[in-house]
Amino acid sequence: MVGAPPRRLRRSLLSSLLLISTLSLSVAASSSPLIEDDSLGVFDLSNSDFDDPLDPRNSFDEVAPFQLDESSVWHHHGKRALGKSWTGTTKLAQAGTSGVGAMQVSVVDDDHIIIYDKAENNALKAKNGKSAWGAIYTISTKKVRALNLETNSFCAGGGWLSNGTMVSAGGNPVQSYMNDAAGNGLAAIRLFTPCDNDKCDVYENPSRVRLTSARWYPSTVRLHDGSLMILGGMIAGGFNNAEATDNPTFEFYPPKGNGLQFYSKFLHDALNSNLFPITFLLPDGTIFVAANHIAMIYNWKKNTEKRLPSFPNGATVTYPASAPNTLLPLTIANNWTPEVFICGGTSPSVNLDGNPSKLSSKTNTSKNCYRMAITTAGIKNGWIVEAMPEARMMGDMVLTPDGKVFLVNGARSGIAGYGNVPDTIGASNSRNPTFRPTLYDPLLAKGKRFSTNFPSSKIERLYHSSATLIPDGRIFISGSNPNDAVSTTTYKTRYEVEMFSPPYMALTRPTFSALPKYMLYNHYYTLTVNIPSGTKKVTAVIMDLGYSTHGIHMNNRNVELKVTLSGKKLKVLAPRTNGIYAPGYAWLYVLADGVPSKGQRVMIGKFQQPPVSQSAIKNMLAKSKGA
Repeated sequence: MVGAPPRRLRRSLLSSLLLISTLSLSVAASSSPLIEDDSLGVFDLSNSDFDDPLDPRNSFDEVAPFQLDESSVWHHHGKRALGKSWTGTTKLAQAGTSGVGAMQVSVVDDDHIIIYDKAENNALKAKNGKSAWGAIYTISTKKVRALNLETNSFCAGGGWLSNGTMVSAGGNPVQSYMNDAAGNGLAAIRLFTPCDNDKCDVYENPSRVRLTSARWYPSTVRLHDGSLMILGGMIAGGFNNAEATDNPTFEFYPPKGNGLQFYSKFLHDALNSNLFPITFLLPDGTIFVAANHIAMIYNWKKNTEKRLPSFPNGATVTYPASAPNTLLPLTIANNWTPEVFICGGTSPSVNLDGNPSKLSSKTNTSKNCYRMAITTAGIKNGWIVEAMPEARMMGDMVLTPDGKVFLVNGARSGIAGYGNVPDTIGASNSRNPTFRPTLYDPLLAKGKRFSTNFPSSKIERLYHSSATLIPDGRIFISGSNPNDAVSTTTYKTRYEVEMFSPPYMALTRPTFSALPKYMLYNHYYTLTVNIPSGTKKVTAVIMDLGYSTHGIHMNNRNVELKVTLSGKKLKVLAPRTNGIYAPGYAWLYVLADGVPSKGQRVMIGKFQQPPVSQSAIKNMLAKSKGA
């Protein structure tokens, strides 16, 4: 694979993370979760009034395996308010298969996507001859190679650390009737570091590199210090959460403080439907969290919760409602103000916290979208409600380089999961797949923001489907398996990969070179650009393409950078603080009148390790049992 860090940095990764089990870490324990490195900018929570993250003194201005017919579906779009980049021809094409069910996906580099499934009876084989449940998909060749996992990654969460290592957290117990090669994954940590060949694989050491406790359906968020916070989940399987199975706690990876998990009243109050919480890093270093019908701002340094307005009419937005969601782009025009956007899920009138036998695959889903700026005024105004063109749940929201929100996958009725409601279709708890994508432009006037004139797929994408933007600007779509194991029943296991090409893929696009390997906060860098003639405006953004699973795109982010163009030289200012963009990999796009270049990967920060505390690790291993 291309774009790997230098060999000495890869050795550092191995010594500091993959060998965490030996505690021979080169990074010293820190009493402060901030890394002592000027590449992290000047954002220091210890010097801010962090009791109220909306206090104006805390503003970030003051802190720093079968052949498919490769047929394509084309749609032509005339000139419209969505702008030049979405005027023209749209293409939806099949692009090989995923090898394993694409339950969880994340872009690794220019040409590769990592895919995690549950440990089931996939045709793709691992080195041990058993069915694989992890794979690397190569974008250019449409081929896959198996990864060799040790533990069951069924319904895990994930994200990327500041040093370029991807973490998969949690999972499910042994399910030997589907795959007898997988160990208990409930408290698992799986590490994957990209490499410049096809030999990199997943690292696991379940006895020492693990979570404090069992977590099925957890979420993650990358913090401004480059570590991950892991939120919630269940300690055992089931349709939905309950008092007896709830894990209403947070923990860090790598461990911080005393290394142990800590209680969240918010998650407990969000029972039962509090799984895969929706979470975003806010520019001031706090965390937005939504679960069930409630939301909060969380101060992770002080373990304090500030409640936000609940969703209108008691609407549930997290599993099994599974409403697609995103943090809208942080732009120069909005002064990098965070604004949360959540759409669909089940109808507010549906009680998902009750007995699933009272629910149905015909349960109404919702057209409602909820949007709120996380500012003092925005919170006072509460959730602004909009209506999608059609009801949808279990969808995926994918941010595009030009600041739009692409909404794909899902169903128009039912609930997430399988085998729980009385009138399943095959095993699916949902029916009426949503085949047509929708585009949302957050800058247009309310009532004019949605567009639906796009090609519809012929492949249903229901429970356990996924989508992600890829570096060249297309959108990868795969998965769907609302079944206990690989199945050929109605709503069968889907391995087909589709690539959605927005109109900008067929336009003359800008190009650029001279991107450094890393960018330090609040530093200028000069790119060499080729801009199409007649261009009136040149912009640049960095994006975290996220970790996609169950409609949650963990850490997905679009941040506009300040630029100055002089001839063929584009001067770019890196993010001012690590709250605007947490240290870690990003994809940089240059845009000419909204038409994006191909993305190139760059490290924000200097490949630094996230903070690691020897004492926290030792205490975690001594005082917690994992699963």
